[in-house]
Amino acid sequence: MAGTKTLTIIKPGAVRNEFIGPILAKINANGFHIAALKLIRLTREQAERFYAVHREKQFFENLISFMASGQVVVAILEKENAVADYRRLMGSTDPLKAEEGTIRKMFAENIERNAVHGSDSDENAEIECDFFFARSERFSNFTD
Repeated sequence: MAGTKTLTIIKPGAVRNEFIGPILAKINANGFHIAALKLIRLTREQAERFYAVHREKQFFENLISFMASGQVVVAILEKENAVADYRRLMGSTDPLKAEEGTIRKMFAENIERNAVHGSDSDENAEIECDFFFARSERFSNFTD
């Protein structure tokens, strides 16, 4: 059975461009329950830990600098089949290749400033949700 939660991060560019409301509205309109939500600013160290899987990739330094450059919104989203459904809603990492109506097509600046992050598996969703939220900060519609 597919999991019921995923993590999203509305990235600094989208926050700076005042897209928090429209992105959350799109998420909500697509049947997701917001189980946890906060506005934070990642330190460089936090960004490096969160994106450690990409450490050896060419884009790592730019990603870390961008993610630590301003406020982000982190949220736990719930829905049956949450990871796959949210990945479809986000669209391609490259907004030029993303389908019309997807979050990245509508709100991304470019491939490196692509508006939102989403978990890529149920296992990573658990890890990512735990990175940002204590159990006491979650208000689930599903039983854990």
